[in-house]
Amino acid sequence: MTVKPGDLSHINTWVFDLDNTLYPASAGLFLQVDVRMKTFISELLSIDLVEAFKLQKIYYHEYGTTLRGLMIDHTIDPDAFLDYVHDIDHAGLDPDPDLETTIQALPGRKLIHTNGSKQHAENVLNALGLNNCFEAIFDIKAGSYVPKPDPNSYERFLSIHAVDPSAAIMFEDSVKNLKPAADLGMVTVLVRHDSNEASAEPDKHCHYITRDLTRWLKGGLGISNHA
Repeated sequence: MTVKPGDLSHINTWVFDLDNTLYPASAGLFLQVDVRMKTFISELLSIDLVEAFKLQKIYYHEYGTTLRGLMIDHTIDPDAFLDYVHDIDHAGLDPDPDLETTIQALPGRKLIHTNGSKQHAENVLNALGLNNCFEAIFDIKAGSYVPKPDPNSYERFLSIHAVDPSAAIMFEDSVKNLKPAADLGMVTVLVRHDSNEASAEPDKHCHYITRDLTRWLKGGLGISNHA
């Protein structure tokens, strides 16, 4: 289901998740990251890949990110982990001039809020041709390694970038990551794709749902969209 945007005239800040939101999940980037996380854990703890994968998912569900679990239970160097898991091939990404033009036309500020690293975000944005679209990148390090959906991550983001949540909108492909944003008063848009269709059903905190981010944004700008 795709819900057309309503009146967004009060919005002055546009907040975007990065992975599987600004680019299609079908590009396979996050699958590469997932494999490298599993390999990192296997080598760190001298366990096989099957056990490493189980632990990776336990940490993700319990702590919000695998990194957070490894930091708490194994006191790892977070930057070493981030550098390793984000050392991936970006060949699956193509420049998206339509999305670039659309984001540039949005009235107000445009920000990235990601659980990944700033370097990873910059690499992705460069590959997509979106590197000049955003005022700032709030990454996991800026959030003191506290990830979405922990409310502290959002509070820190809002504080650092002086964002009024009542005049902000957030785009995410994770249902659970939109809940704290909605609780703070932000408008929320769930970006659906094949990889998250089986995830938790969107609740009332997902104000809008779309499978086509560019088309949705054009609707918010009042630009005609035809299927």
